[in-house]
Amino acid sequence: MPASKVYFSDMRTDPNSPNLTGKLHRLMKAAGFESIAFGGKFTAVKVNVGEPGNLAYLRPNWAREVCDYVKSLGGLPFITDCNTLYVGGRRNGLEHLDSAYANGWNPFQTGVHTVIADGLKGNDEARIPVEGGEYVKEAKIGRAIADADVVISLNHFKGHELTGFGGAIKNLGMGSGSRAGKMEMHSAGRAFVRTEDCIGCGMCVKNCAQGAPHIENGKCSIDPDKCVGCGRCLGVCPKKAIEAPFDQANDILNRKMAEYAKAVCQGKQCFHVSLVIDVSPYCDCHPENDAPIVPNVGMFASFDPVALDRACADAVNAQTPLENTLLSESARCHHDHFTDVFPTTDWRSCLTHAEKIGLGTEEYELIKIG
Repeated sequence: MPASKVYFSDMRTDPNSPNLTGKLHRLMKAAGFESIAFGGKFTAVKVNVGEPGNLAYLRPNWAREVCDYVKSLGGLPFITDCNTLYVGGRRNGLEHLDSAYANGWNPFQTGVHTVIADGLKGNDEARIPVEGGEYVKEAKIGRAIADADVVISLNHFKGHELTGFGGAIKNLGMGSGSRAGKMEMHSAGRAFVRTEDCIGCGMCVKNCAQGAPHIENGKCSIDPDKCVGCGRCLGVCPKKAIEAPFDQANDILNRKMAEYAKAVCQGKQCFHVSLVIDVSPYCDCHPENDAPIVPNVGMFASFDPVALDRACADAVNAQTPLENTLLSESARCHHDHFTDVFPTTDWRSCLTHAEKIGLGTEEYELIKIG
């Protein structure tokens, strides 16, 4: 497969150049955005609206630029996301909309409606056969995303405690799964507790929607029959006493996620934009965000989500770590920022599998736009 084109623009502006959203517009145009036949077509702009309390999620201003561009080309855009597995502000359609609106994802800011793709209870889904799927034969995708004619992934590129990082494939794959779909993707990554490090604080209990962790005699244990492997407990444990049981579990999660992304993209016109800014170590699904691990890099766009994710990962790994961050405090012995932060993850497993099933290629040509 020939190398895919990935377009890049940095975050520099001055009084004589376009502002940042203007640079995004110029980047998308250079990447071929106007070749998409938007006329009269429902266009899902897939985002993560951010868990309440998190401030690292993308500002809705970026989405406004994308949606206005789609409308100027005759499309019918809407902002969309799916409900979450874990306890928080996005676990059902009503609370999810409340959270989205509070974070600025409302028609006044974005110029379009926000639609929770898998409905009120997270079970409004379409079952899509995965072409070439090895782990997932039929992906359970939020219906509004499945029904869209065109899909644009607007991604905040950042770290992730289970997948290494979150970019286009995670936004599309994990982010487009219904509640049952998310459970299917997570099912290989059930957690366990290193009891010698556990302090019995109960944060895992508070943040589990399935009732899997419980505290007895000052120590936590996790019921494997209740655990769906969402990884929420891993992120909230203050002593990092909770882990996935073995590395393969995270690799399988990554491969399933790639297959879900394939289900979203197959047969549709898709375009992908990643903003490598505020690169927090954890997902935007957390109700907090740690300090960015590297400086802001820039904005990337491509028709190929695999090449895009690879280009963003390479760009982050080329950066000098910021001080007083989770990365600067890590052992930094893996020669990879994401693995240094979360040593049990391997982000490459996702991209390798995504390429294998025909979602895209890791080979890319980086084209810089001023």
